[in-house]
Amino acid sequence: MLTLLGSSAPYCDGLSRRSFLQIGSLAVGGLSLPQLLAAEDAAGTGTRKHSVIMVYLTGGLSHQDTFDLKPDAPDGIRGEFTPIDSNVPGIQVGNLLPKTAQLMDKIAVIRSIVGLRDEHSSFQNVTGFPKGESERDGHPSFGSIISHEVGSADGVTPAFVDLFPTMQHRPYNSPGSGVLGPTHAGIKADGEDLASMKLRYIEGGRFDNRQKLLASLDDYRRQVDNEQLSGVDSNYERAFSVLTSSKLVDALDVENEDPRLRERYGKGSAKHLGDGAPMWNDQLLAARRLVEAGVRCVTVAYGFWDTHGNNFGHLKKHLPLFDTGVSALVQDIYDRGLDQDVSVVVWGEFGRTPKINDKAGRDHWARVSHALLSGGNMPTGQVIGSTDKIAGEAQTRPVHYQDVLATLYHNLGVEPHRFIRRAGGATVPILPGSARIISELT
Repeated sequence: MLTLLGSSAPYCDGLSRRSFLQIGSLAVGGLSLPQLLAAEDAAGTGTRKHSVIMVYLTGGLSHQDTFDLKPDAPDGIRGEFTPIDSNVPGIQVGNLLPKTAQLMDKIAVIRSIVGLRDEHSSFQNVTGFPKGESERDGHPSFGSIISHEVGSADGVTPAFVDLFPTMQHRPYNSPGSGVLGPTHAGIKADGEDLASMKLRYIEGGRFDNRQKLLASLDDYRRQVDNEQLSGVDSNYERAFSVLTSSKLVDALDVENEDPRLRERYGKGSAKHLGDGAPMWNDQLLAARRLVEAGVRCVTVAYGFWDTHGNNFGHLKKHLPLFDTGVSALVQDIYDRGLDQDVSVVVWGEFGRTPKINDKAGRDHWARVSHALLSGGNMPTGQVIGSTDKIAGEAQTRPVHYQDVLATLYHNLGVEPHRFIRRAGGATVPILPGSARIISELT
């Protein structure tokens, strides 16, 4: 396997940090990579272009202070922020989100997400099942299922890249590939070292730099193109390309992007917030570059929103960067003509309590939450569902969180109720039969 390694530094919890990209084993279940590529061609999975960017908001962002304000609610509930008009008549958002407000014609807001449990983990958002059930039954992550069901776009770029950093609160971290095994695990890039990531080559027990590796690979290509590769079929040539292409690393290198666009995204910082993720907007830009390069699914963990105390101070400090990054990602998807093929979802594991606590914070509230969706040829410029006068319960059109995932699978041509076979012959469903595609988004 090919592993891309970066520098080491200590985590918040004292563990060693080492960013890496790992391209899985080339022989799994008796199939070599060329055979897998041939199977992909036979199935027609190598030609589709649809992709998903999932932005997971660790800790649960307050819906009452962002996309579902209740200005007429009593003191102690309505909070400090005021609603502002968006560019869609009748849709308002919080006053700390002016850039996103001007792109609401490109966003669908679901204000009535239900079915979530009060658990601080990525599992419900990323697998569609609570953490305990997901681990017990081996439910794979969203990206792993896309890798399995859809496959690579071109045989060179991987199907799934996971930009989650390693976070101190373990359940925030990536759920993994479950019953699908390491073949469909995400290509892992630890976000904290992404900007300084180097493609390295192990030779004689030492790591060399990326430039030397690429030069060596170029020399090797020239030597073998007319010799060893001349007599083999196209699948072996493509397999060779997987091992020698720098397309993935080039896509991750946001330094190559137009500086004006990078500034529009806002760079943010690799520093972790709380025990969650950093607000590193370079990762949002990297996600767009990756899907444009052909990656089917990119997952990003973004920010820390568990505001049990000082909710309003925290949001005043961090929502402007959120507004800058999310609005830039949405606009970029549309500007580059990717809005028909690339779906974007931004959401967290639950909402926050209507009542403001004695620490000026909002606590966990799993009864209702929200999500933003964009692109994917979905009808946007709309709000789906509503909550009661204190944003405590879904009042109209409750949308189960599994329905969001079912809709994203649908956008990629994946049947959300298919069963995946696990070792020993047992099977697990991608999603339960109760999960429904959201009709307003099709």
